[in-house]
Amino acid sequence: MKREIISTDDAPAAIGAYSQAVKAGEMLFVSGQIPFTPAGELVGSGVKEQTRQALDNLTAILEEAGSSLGQVVKVNIYTSDIDYFAEINEVYAGYFSEEPPARAFVEVSRLPKDVKVEISCTAIC
Repeated sequence: MKREIISTDDAPAAIGAYSQAVKAGEMLFVSGQIPFTPAGELVGSGVKEQTRQALDNLTAILEEAGSSLGQVVKVNIYTSDIDYFAEINEVYAGYFSEEPPARAFVEVSRLPKDVKVEISCTAIC
């Protein structure tokens, strides 16, 4: 099976030793996206705003790989506070309104750059 690295300037560059996404066969594995603009600047302090940016970054990477939100099969959401669940879920539901993918939603002790949310996904290409 061929392995292809996916990268786009429409999402922030990786801040560590990882790729934005890796395509393997017909599957696409998108690394966790935090709420930074493509220029590398943190978006706002509110969790809704941060969730929107993380999902916009995921969308840009999916599109670069020839996929879309409609092709996502699994999403992992990491938050610094489970009390953000309702706010994150409200924004998330606007991106995945029809036939949403499988999902995990987990509180963690800390996220990179002290953001409130990080989102990764697996999709079909």
